[in-house]
Amino acid sequence: MIILFIVSGLLAGMVLPVQTAINTRLSTYTKSPFLASWVSFMVGTTVLLIVCLFTQRSWPISSEMISSNPWYIWVGGGTLGVIFLTANILLLPRLGSALLVMITVCGQMIMAIIIDHFGLFQVPIHEINMERLLGVILMFGGIYLMQRF
Repeated sequence: MIILFIVSGLLAGMVLPVQTAINTRLSTYTKSPFLASWVSFMVGTTVLLIVCLFTQRSWPISSEMISSNPWYIWVGGGTLGVIFLTANILLLPRLGSALLVMITVCGQMIMAIIIDHFGLFQVPIHEINMERLLGVILMFGGIYLMQRF
């Protein structure tokens, strides 16, 4: 079963550089990375709406639910998604796909370690240890090698 999850994660990860390349190409036509991001989010929103209409028996989001939970859970993901997507569109032509992915994954690992260590956003705590730090240091070594050659 774990193999299925690993393969699923690998396939999901393979989608991101394809998405970035497509959106970067779109930005050359729209003449704007922001408009390209908007188009991408609108298409994604439409697809998700259709999926929700076919898979959700009820719509459990209420004004009470919204007001009784932290504001950032409602706006944070979308806002951070815009930053990530638009930054990728701007950086891909300058860095190339492989280096961009390596840098963003390294950034994700650094933030993931911080989130785990402090239990931010109510995730289970996993303290920073030497193995995790070594993993990030090795990623920086990979970034150095990729940008050098």
